Formats: sequence, C-alpha cells, structure tokens
Amino acid sequence: MNQKSAIHKINQQGVLLVFPIDNKKEPKSLWSEFYPRSKMRWEWNTEGDSRVSDMWMLMKQLSDTKKVVYTKWYQGRATFFSREVFSALLCVFQNNMDVGAGLSRTARQLLETLQGDSPLSTKQLKALTELQGKDNESLYNRSMKELFSRFLIVAFGEVDDGAFPSLAVGATSLLYEELLSEAQSMDVKRAWAVVDRFLPERSLFRKHLDKVLKSVPRHEAFLS
Repeated sequence: MNQKSAIHKINQQGVLLVFPIDNKKEPKSLWSEFYPRSKMRWEWNTEGDSRVSDMWMLMKQLSDTKKVVYTKWYQGRATFFSREVFSALLCVFQNNMDVGAGLSRTARQLLETLQGDSPLSTKQLKALTELQGKDNESLYNRSMKELFSRFLIVAFGEVDDGAFPSLAVGATSLLYEELLSEAQSMDVKRAWAVVDRFLPERSLFRKHLDKVLKSVPRHEAFLS
C-alpha cells in the first residue's frame, strides 16, 4: 500500500471511499481494494490493526497531491475521485445546474470566504466566518456538507493549528481551476458518458449523485 498504487486504484475505479461503511462491499473503498478479505476495525490502541492508521496517513498524504481529488462527498465521508471523474461531474453540475442557488446563508458565507483564500484550516475558516464554538458546530457541519455535495469545495491537506492537525479545505475554483476550466469546455454528453461508466445506474454512488442533483435548482433557461 503506497501512494502510487492508491492513485492507480482511484483512477481505475473513478471514485472510492477511504474506509468501508460497516464493512459492506458497497460503496467500494480504498480499504476494500487493498484488503478485500479483511474486515476493518476502528481500534486505535497498541493492539489495533496498524493498517487502519497506515490508511489514515495515506489519505492525508494523497489529499493535496492534486493527482486525485479528496472530498467529503458521500454521506460526509472521506471520498477520493479521479481527476477524470471529478472534471466530468463538474461539467454535469455546471452545465444546467445553478449550483449556487438554494445554498443556505451560512454556506454562501463559507464559500465566499474560501473563494477569497484557499486552503484554510477548520480553525481559520471558523474564525473568519465567526462560527467558532459548540453552539455553531452543527450549523458549520451542515453548511460544509452543502458545499461538498455540489463539488464547490474540496478537502486539501492538513494544517497544524492546535492539539491535533485539522483538515484544510478550499474552493474548487481556486484549488482545481484547471479541472473547472476543462469541465466548462467539455461536451456534456461526454461528461455523462464518464459518469455512467464510473457511477453506473443503481450503484450507491449514483443514487447519492442523483439525490444531490435533484436538490440543486436548474438554470432558468433549462426550465423554459
């Protein structure tokens, strides 16, 4: 298990969780790709499976390589996309969806902050948007989920700004400007062909995508 082999598996599958959900076969994960016959157990002690912590470290190392795209997309869980699939998904969303419409006020505030400066640590972002403290935790998480679900933001490395390193996040338009540009010039039929290949109908990833798409308003031109 190393970066090169992990990137190969992500490119091969198009989209992978990092860790399986309740050790189920679907959706596919990096863990299930590397260890298809091993159940994963969250045991963070000396007797725990060292492969879990190794996978965690690999996840952090991959997150800002830009060879793959790291997000919190599927059910808020760590998800990796190949650049090909991420670009196609951006095309699908940008083509006929008004991706900024319907966002909550807090989500808009967070996005505008990240569009001004990215990446930012969780601590930095909360401070700039005045969302610190336990009272704002659920609002922050809910708003970030809105942005991740529409591919407006990505996760990107870690920042050591406290007792533990925190996840850094950034606006897709800044951190993956080249993929957004590629998506904007891509033929939408070609984009859907990529999506259909890697997120086939009835797969759990596709069901999640369809659910998000239904929640995003379309441009007025496509409603007439």
